[in-house]
Amino acid sequence: MIRKAEKKDSDRIMQIWLDTNISAHSFIPGEYWISNFDEVKRAIEEAEVYVYESKDAICGFIGLADSYIAGIFVEQSYQSQGIGRKLLDYIKSSHTSLSLHVYEKNSRALKFYLREGFRISSKSMDENNCEEFELKWNSD
Repeated sequence: MIRKAEKKDSDRIMQIWLDTNISAHSFIPGEYWISNFDEVKRAIEEAEVYVYESKDAICGFIGLADSYIAGIFVEQSYQSQGIGRKLLDYIKSSHTSLSLHVYEKNSRALKFYLREGFRISSKSMDENNCEEFELKWNSD
């Protein structure tokens, strides 16, 4: 089930965010994610966030700022079960265009977004000197 996140979900959302970022981005020191934890927690509390629940437990979420996807995060033990796609389809149903950034070295995420109809629109370097792509999706 997908539902809008509530304040009580914050701790679980942040644990998934931290664990998933550290796991998916081995090319960035884990300290980077830990040092940004509080700032991201504040931002998530202000963002539009939807959670995916299975058996009354949150196992993934998607965060939005207007039509920008700040991220899709699925707990590792629930990955490759279609949860990320369900979250993305849920958001696609209410938007005509979406954009996001993904690290070039995060090949699993890049393949996922390209498979889901996103196209690379630009490439840049982030503050960690890692190359990332901006991806865009349009409903037409």
